Amino acid sequence: MKSYRCTMCGYIYDPKKGDPDNGIAAGIEFEDLPDDWVCPSCGVGKELFKPVA
Repeated sequence: MKSYRCTMCGYIYDPKKGDPDNGIAAGIEFEDLPDDWVCPSCGVGKELFKPVA
């Protein structure tokens, strides 16, 4: 499971934790997030996230 970092604010989406505050359960891979999911910290779309090396 790969984590992804928001290039605008640095928020890290960790699939092991998910995004429970926004209805995303633990275990959901970044690629499987809904197309309309946005960064919970700054509100940008998935296209501005990059994989964490």
